[in-house]
Amino acid sequence: MKRKRKGSAGSFKKSAEKLVEEILAGERAALAQAITLVESNAEHHFETAQHILTKLLPHSGSSVRIGITGVPGAGKSTFIDSFGTYLCNEGRRVAVLAVDPSSKVTGGSILGDKTRMERLSKNPHAFIRPSPASGTLGGVARKTRETIILCEAAGFDWILVETVGVGQGEFVVREMVDFFMLLVLTGAGDELQTMKKGIMELPDLVVVNKADGNNLERAKAAIHEYQSILHFLKPYTAGWETTAVPASALYEKGIKEIAQSVQDFIEETENSGILQERRTSQQKEWLHEMIKEQLHYMFMKDEHISKLLPRYEQKVLSGDQSVSLSVRELMNLFFSKRKQL
Repeated sequence: MKRKRKGSAGSFKKSAEKLVEEILAGERAALAQAITLVESNAEHHFETAQHILTKLLPHSGSSVRIGITGVPGAGKSTFIDSFGTYLCNEGRRVAVLAVDPSSKVTGGSILGDKTRMERLSKNPHAFIRPSPASGTLGGVARKTRETIILCEAAGFDWILVETVGVGQGEFVVREMVDFFMLLVLTGAGDELQTMKKGIMELPDLVVVNKADGNNLERAKAAIHEYQSILHFLKPYTAGWETTAVPASALYEKGIKEIAQSVQDFIEETENSGILQERRTSQQKEWLHEMIKEQLHYMFMKDEHISKLLPRYEQKVLSGDQSVSLSVRELMNLFFSKRKQL
């Protein structure tokens, strides 16, 4: 009698069913294992991960999804620790998807999110997942959207996605959350010089953090500056006025008010239908992104293309052929070969 090979479709499906059952029961170890499967680039993990996601999709979508970004030194982790702890104390279950820059050597998460969120990491109602960015756009992990689905199915009703605060990460996260928060420091004028163009058009709330002690007066001045800027910008969310508010994550000041602001936003956008429209639009955009990603993966993994690519690279570098023509010829070769299969 032949033994079923470990890792076969049958054993995968059995383990997937077990993971689905345990995730719905709120078991954190199962959630962590499923996220690892989703994040894996190994082809033999893909079907298992997608089976799990398909089973869990009906149990997702009920959380408040919040993106949090900020200028360097704004205290994102301290703020999330304080904000998440407050939510947990209010009876919420909070998942934090903290996406760190990747080590160029190991490709792993190098900042150690759990050590930066000491209270929240010990809270039984919270789940923190540090994810390697793996060189993806803006440091945002490619599978963050699917991880959100898993966390929602596990019963987490507030999902906080922290970006690295550089590059295009803010724009990517904005397209996968309901509410987007920008953390800044005092001295708004100086910060705006280094802030990426267009970032002020993204948030639903601007939080001037570290508004305490000697910084208090400077924080008030910064809020005035940001309010002046926001007055001339079109709000990202129709019908919602983006404002700047003070907070001190260290002394837990302003945290309750920020949570209430998020709650007000969710209620207003749900009643107006904007929240559902946003999620529908995000799903469509996600589909298109995944199609492009899959096509790119298939193209680069094609043996025939991988052999021809260096030759075309040389043609382009030597100036013998344009980039556009080279791409067209390679694509024609790729698709003509697949038609023959």
